Amino acid sequence: MEGDKKLKATVAKEQAKLRAFAMEVKVTNNELEVCQKRLNLQEVELAATQEEARSSKVLAEDRPCTGLAMATLHNLIFGFVLLVAMEHALADFNFYKDMACYWGYRNLAVWNNGQNFALGLNNVSGCGIQTRNRFLFGSVEMQIKLVHGNSAGTVTTYYISSTGSKHDEIDFEFLGNVSGQPYIIHTNIWAQGLGRKEVQFYPWFDPTAAFHNYTIHWNPSQIVWFIDGIPIRVFRNYQSYGIAFPNQQAMRAYSSIWNGDSWATRGGQVKINWKSAPFRAFYQQVKLRTCPWYSPASTAQCSAKTPANWWTAPAYSRLSYAQQGQLMWVRKNYMIYNYCQDWKRFKGVLPPECSLPLY
Repeated sequence: MEGDKKLKATVAKEQAKLRAFAMEVKVTNNELEVCQKRLNLQEVELAATQEEARSSKVLAEDRPCTGLAMATLHNLIFGFVLLVAMEHALADFNFYKDMACYWGYRNLAVWNNGQNFALGLNNVSGCGIQTRNRFLFGSVEMQIKLVHGNSAGTVTTYYISSTGSKHDEIDFEFLGNVSGQPYIIHTNIWAQGLGRKEVQFYPWFDPTAAFHNYTIHWNPSQIVWFIDGIPIRVFRNYQSYGIAFPNQQAMRAYSSIWNGDSWATRGGQVKINWKSAPFRAFYQQVKLRTCPWYSPASTAQCSAKTPANWWTAPAYSRLSYAQQGQLMWVRKNYMIYNYCQDWKRFKGVLPPECSLPLY
């Protein structure tokens, strides 16, 4: 049909413009080849949309592109730009390009062309970093080797967060300990300024002897904390039950190291031994597989169930049976505190999510 030809011609022109745009932002030829493969998914979606349009007589033989077709074209453009941005981020994470130091720059070390970095703590200052850009949904990974030796009183954090009094936040915090005693892995979640959802674990490995992968996976259905690919905690979206869930506010990823000896080790009984300073945490292989947030319109775009938004795929909406087994193994053997079991703290009335299915 004539409408189909015009639509295909329009799409072809927009794809050409987008390829030119990719060159302008210095996307490499290899990255463009990857993105071209991903575009095949968009072409499948276009074909399905055209078939639907024919059956409903939206496209006529003598009519130009309709509003529906133009909306589809807009989604294709956004999807392609998103794929380019994501592949570009995966291919060449660089501290200087993607991160910024907002506190204690003298205690920051970066090497290997921005691929490796370390945060330090001494008796003058700690150090904090954040991503330059905001995002909504996706996956953030960092390989971290924590402070070795006597780390009592130190707190190393890795989290994603929005800003404001009603902010959203998803936390990893690593609470140091005296030599020979295990770290405590502290997790928490804040939604619309409400937190108090702490769950803590002992690691089943030495987090100071080698790098381990810590991942926060966040999508409209659930939040999952992973260590080396093993889920240690999940928080599902139960907004339909009146339980707040972070899905409207764009976030940045953060990491820091600071003096927490007022509470971090044995409730503050063990203080930092400054003779062991400086304390350093090391980082490598950071991956920011996230949906870029540019404006309020990005909220709907990042939430849409499209091939480009891989985090919305059914496979990521719920833990697999194997992951459920891993989660229960961690909870049974290494969980040391769960707010959903703290009847005393909540005076006999646990938060409502505690009575709902875990996964």
